[in-house]
Amino acid sequence: MARSLSLDLRERVAVAVSGGMSRRQAAERFGVSVSSAIRWCARDNQMGSPAAKPRGGDRHSARIEAQREQILALVDERDDITLAELQAHLAERGHRFGIGTLWRFFARHGLTWKKRPRTRRSRNAPTS
Repeated sequence: MARSLSLDLRERVAVAVSGGMSRRQAAERFGVSVSSAIRWCARDNQMGSPAAKPRGGDRHSARIEAQREQILALVDERDDITLAELQAHLAERGHRFGIGTLWRFFARHGLTWKKRPRTRRSRNAPTS
């Protein structure tokens, strides 16, 4: 799907329709599809503006964010818990999430696990 068409074009179609032109005529005149002209006019009547709805953004993380405290408590309880184990614990409590969803949750909150402690840098200088 491409970008939304401009607000100016949407408003011109809505004004033409409110001025007495049919939606089909307005669509033909402004070079847009009939279905777009119908939707824009309906949105103009309902919302007062034919502006496009917001696009993109995260619409799915609210479900896992609602379990944030529970997830963080499980991680605090066992800091070496795997994602699969965490997934099983949550499923026992009736919350089913995929491994990728859990992975994105931790990435979003900047939580990582290091396999070994950090060591100091080598003092050797490059030889070439």
